[in-house]
Amino acid sequence: MKVVVAIDSFKGSLTSMEAGFAIKQGIRSVSENIEVIVKPLADGGEGTVEALVAGMNGREEKIEVTGPLSEKLVCSYGILDDSKTAIIEMSGAAGITLVPEHLKNPMNTTTYGVGEVIKAAIKEGCRNFIIGIGGSATNDGGVGMLQALGFEFLDENRMPVGRGGKVLGDIRYINTENHLSELDECHFKIACDVTNPLYGVNGAAYVYGPQKGADPKMVEILDQGLMNYAKVVKEQLGKDVDKVPGAGAAGGLGYGFLAFLNAKLESGIQIVLEETHLEKDIKDADLVITGEGKLDFQTAMGKAPTGVAKLAKKYGKKVIAFAGCITEGAKKCNEEGIDAYFTIVPGPVSLSEAMNKDNAKKNMIATVEQVFRLVNSIR
Repeated sequence: MKVVVAIDSFKGSLTSMEAGFAIKQGIRSVSENIEVIVKPLADGGEGTVEALVAGMNGREEKIEVTGPLSEKLVCSYGILDDSKTAIIEMSGAAGITLVPEHLKNPMNTTTYGVGEVIKAAIKEGCRNFIIGIGGSATNDGGVGMLQALGFEFLDENRMPVGRGGKVLGDIRYINTENHLSELDECHFKIACDVTNPLYGVNGAAYVYGPQKGADPKMVEILDQGLMNYAKVVKEQLGKDVDKVPGAGAAGGLGYGFLAFLNAKLESGIQIVLEETHLEKDIKDADLVITGEGKLDFQTAMGKAPTGVAKLAKKYGKKVIAFAGCITEGAKKCNEEGIDAYFTIVPGPVSLSEAMNKDNAKKNMIATVEQVFRLVNSIR
C-alpha cells in the first residue's frame, strides 16, 4: 500500500513537514509495510518558504533589508540549489504584521525590501523565483521593489520620486537602463490568489487600502496615483496590464511584477503542487492524506488541502484529511474531494494545550494510528 501525505502547516503549532512526519509515524505504528511519501504543502502565503525549504532539500538564507517603514530588519528566504530557485514571501520584507497599528499608512510604506531580497537571491545564483505576495502593508505598485532593482522613477524635474504610495502621482518618467542586468535571465512565478485590477473601485487602494491604514482621502489619492503610474508605464514602456486579474494584489505589487519583470501570476497552491511534483506521486498512490490546522468552509474555497484533493480526484484516489479544529462549515470539503476528515484533538482542552507542539504531534500520531487500524482491517 502506498500513501501520499501532503498536509498544510498547523499555524503556531506544527510545520507542514512536522505534521506530515507525525502522520507517517502513526501509519507505520500500524504496519511497517505501508509505503509513506511525505511532501511539503503551502499555498504561497505564510509558511511557503519553510515548507518548500524543508520538503525539497533547500536552504534558508537571512538578509538585512529595508522594511515597510524604511527601517532595517532581517528577512528569511529559501534557495533550492538544484533548480536555482528562490522562495520568497513578500510579507517577510513588507508585510502588514511588521507595522505597528499606529503607524499603518500605505502612503509611506514601501516594497523596497522585496527588491533587496530578489537582488540577494540573484547574487546567490538564483534565476527562478517563486514569490508569495499575500499580507502586504503597501500600496506602492511595486515601485519600491523596482527601485531596489535599479529601475528609476522620476518626477517632472527628472528627480527620483522617493518611496511609498504617496509618490505614485508624481511619476512622469521611467528609466529602465540601469536595472539589474541579470533580471533579463530570470523567471518569476507569483503566488497570487486575488483577481483585483490595479485601480478603480475594485482596485488595490479601494479594496485593500483601508485595512492598511488608509482613510477615505488617502484611498482616493492612492487610486489616482496608481492610475497615473499605469498611464506613464503604458506611454513609455508600452505595457498595458493594469486590468489583468491580480494586478492590484499586494497594493499593486502584482502589477509591478507583470509590467517590469514579465512575471506570471498563478494560484499559490497550483505553484506549490507543480514545484513539489505531487501529481507524479499521487498517480500510483492508494490513499492521499491532507489537512490543515483549521478545516472550515474557507478550506473548501480553494485552500491548499482542497488543491490536493482535486489533484487526487483526477486519478480517482480516496482522500482523508486531519485537522486541529473542524467547524460545521467543513462539510463543504466533502463536496470538494475530501472523502472524510478527522480532528486530532482527543477531548476538551485549552487552545494553548491543543497547539502545544508536543501535544499536537502526539495527538496526530494517535489519531492517525486509529484511522489506519480501520483502513488496514477493511483492505
